[in-house]
Amino acid sequence: MPIDLRQVAAISGMNGLYRVVAPTRTGVIVESLSDKPQRMVAQARQRMSLLDEISIYTTDEETTVPLAEVFDRINEKYGDDLPLSEKPADHEYKAFMEEILPDFDEERVYLSDMKKLANWYKIVKQHVGFTAPEKEEKAAEKKAEKKAPKAKATEAKPEAAEEKKTKKKKE
Repeated sequence: MPIDLRQVAAISGMNGLYRVVAPTRTGVIVESLSDKPQRMVAQARQRMSLLDEISIYTTDEETTVPLAEVFDRINEKYGDDLPLSEKPADHEYKAFMEEILPDFDEERVYLSDMKKLANWYKIVKQHVGFTAPEKEEKAAEKKAEKKAPKAKATEAKPEAAEEKKTKKKKE
């Protein structure tokens, strides 16, 4: 997954998104994801949701799509330019959602959720960023290559040891 949302949170009653910095006795220290970041303490009584734990309902009763995957789809399809006007109408949000996630559940995904999705995507794109999938694939391949020769070397050692034993017996 090209984006890590484990430390990004939405706090009820507060606009925007926040990066979780550290826990305290009475809550959590958070830093706003904005042009001028501010640190504050989110109290334990405030409802805080990590974006990594949020999913969007689909028409299949048992399936939801994680928010990170939805953000990846938006990034692949639109990048920086969302197909929404400056002050989008309700039908624009619905069309946007249908483009990104055609099987979203229209009864359980409200218009306010669609607005948050677009707003959160803009914030995450600007302040958290996405990594290129090609770089991740290449890094995974390099790790696999490094592990593969070690495995071959350990397999070759028992064969070499057996050959030495048979040579000693023959002599």
